[in-house]
Amino acid sequence: MSNQMITTENYNTQMTLFPETEEKKLSKRQLAPTFKPYDNRQIQVIFDIKALIPEHHVARVVDEMVEAVPDEQLFSHYKGGGRSSFHPKMMLKIILFGYSQKVYSCRGIENLIKENIPAMWLAAMQQPDFRTINEFRGERMKALMDELFEAMILKLIEEKYITMENYFLDGTKIEANANKYSFVWKNSTEKFEAKLKEKIQETLQHIHKLTQLEAGAEEKETEQNAEITEQNLEAVAKEIEEKVETLTEEIEKETDPKIRKEKRQERSKWKKPLKLIRENFLPRLATYKEQNEIFGDRNSYSKTDKDATFMRMKEDHMKNGQLKPGYNVQMGTENQFILFYTIHQRPTDTRCFIPHLEKLAATSLPMLKTVIADAGYGSEENYVYAIGDEKEPRFDFLIPYGSYVQEQTRKYKKDIKNAKNWTYCEQDDCFICPNGRKVTFKKYQNKKNPSGYEQSFKIYECEDCTDCPLKEKCTKAKGNRSFRRFSLRGIDKVHVEFGIVALAHNILKVAGIRQLLSEKNRKNTKGKWRKPNFFFPLALFFRTYRTAPPSLYCLHTMSIVKILHNH
Repeated sequence: MSNQMITTENYNTQMTLFPETEEKKLSKRQLAPTFKPYDNRQIQVIFDIKALIPEHHVARVVDEMVEAVPDEQLFSHYKGGGRSSFHPKMMLKIILFGYSQKVYSCRGIENLIKENIPAMWLAAMQQPDFRTINEFRGERMKALMDELFEAMILKLIEEKYITMENYFLDGTKIEANANKYSFVWKNSTEKFEAKLKEKIQETLQHIHKLTQLEAGAEEKETEQNAEITEQNLEAVAKEIEEKVETLTEEIEKETDPKIRKEKRQERSKWKKPLKLIRENFLPRLATYKEQNEIFGDRNSYSKTDKDATFMRMKEDHMKNGQLKPGYNVQMGTENQFILFYTIHQRPTDTRCFIPHLEKLAATSLPMLKTVIADAGYGSEENYVYAIGDEKEPRFDFLIPYGSYVQEQTRKYKKDIKNAKNWTYCEQDDCFICPNGRKVTFKKYQNKKNPSGYEQSFKIYECEDCTDCPLKEKCTKAKGNRSFRRFSLRGIDKVHVEFGIVALAHNILKVAGIRQLLSEKNRKNTKGKWRKPNFFFPLALFFRTYRTAPPSLYCLHTMSIVKILHNH
């Protein structure tokens, strides 16, 4: 009986095992979640912050490039003595790193070195405030920018990133940190100055009548329309002041009321032109003189940044331009590295070609072999400069002239008014027009361009255009046809700021190349580096331009221009 009961209990126990198993499976889902230990209030010790930075991070490239600059080259710009300064290499590193991360304000860089691990490492945990950073960028770097840039380029040449053999030149207009409505135009200044001098002449003639004297010298100046200067007006004003003082003394001494009244009336006649000279003429002459000195060979400038010139800038895809204060930045590139740059106040690229290459020749950088530029640089003056002398040729160049692309069109080749489509007789030095008449050489004519370069032209004239049925198509003559925005103001500070942008761009480029070369999947590249996916959009590769048509010569540099505008 007991055995039977045991068996029954065992059986019952076995029968209840399956439901118990289900309960146990369900209970596992109700367990409390587990986490890794976390306590941000516990003291953490980082023995090497550098270990937290990836191997090919841009911060490492910044550190390497700046450390390559000799200490003596940087220390020479410090007088010595006084309170200890932050190390110039540390300041350079945090500024270059900030610009590489598109942080251009000094307050933003100050926040970087407090919150960003690579920036903390570059600063060695030091924390200069934004005023110190701004003073170093705006003042210290003005003296060492050119030397620093040359040292960086020489480092890139040494590591064979660039060769300086082929120099792609192009320019871009970048907006200045200035009010676009605070403009001063040279034409307006000249107009107002001319009107002022006319008014001054009238006043001087009135003064001469008041004196009732035969002042031969003054009359002679008036007749000859002598140039009116501040010194001449100042001399006239002093003479009038002496006259007024004399009358004042006479009035004080005079006892007769009638005579006193007459003398006061006479004094008031002299006071009116004196006030006009002191409060109107002299200040305005000084203002116009200052404006003309600021203009130089420019036609405009901004009141809030007197070095900036108003230029037409194309900002949208429709190329609708606006006149804004800015600078024309000229730069040469190779393999999308910026090799050299200059800042200009001239809107056109043509007149920037020679000054840019002259400054390049004055540096310690190796002289380039070939210059490639677009038609904006094509001019006789630039061609003559590039060719140089027979004894000392400068460099090879590939620069199409301004109308090259237009001349390749079918419309241009069929247009009869273009003399290049006419037949030329070398023996008689004449052209044959579409109507079969001779257009013979008439004379030489010399002209000077705005830069002072003198060009010689040959003038041809048709023997007779009378009753010519093609005259309206041939000529209209009645008779016979004979470059975002800078943060700093002033060209010196703008030069520094663009230098920082250019260095940051080159450093990013090095970092991208190194990261690409470190990737394991390089089977299809065959040892040649290609564009990393995270980096800027690139134009065609360098070797493409050796056989490219003229319309593609400067795509390489134009891509750099777009990159810098995106910055």
